[in-house]
Parts: sequence; structure tokens; C-alpha cells
Amino acid sequence: MAYKITDKCICCGACEAECPVNAISQGDERYVIDPEICIECGTCKAVCPVGAPVENDN
Repeated sequence: MAYKITDKCICCGACEAECPVNAISQGDERYVIDPEICIECGTCKAVCPVGAPVENDN
């Protein structure tokens, strides 16, 4: 199940820089994760200073 980035995102870019498959990009209000590309590695969650990336349970 792919990750998603919540409203907690402070747009620091830490997650985008660390994503091994380039699934994260700058969105209008926060960074976003493309669920088609995400490999569910959890790297984004591990590097985020505010815990914005979470498992998408949809």
C-alpha cells in the first residue's frame, strides 16, 4: 500500500531527495507521492522531520 503525505507537510523537500524511485514531487500545497511509482519502502517516513508521510489505507 503506497504512502501519502498528510497536511503536516512543511515542504522541506527531505522526502523527495531521499525517495529511491522518484515517486515524490512538489504539489500545490505540499509534496505528493505517486501511488503508481511508490514501492512502499518507508524512506520518506523515516526522513520526514514532522511525520507527514503515512501509509495510505485506501
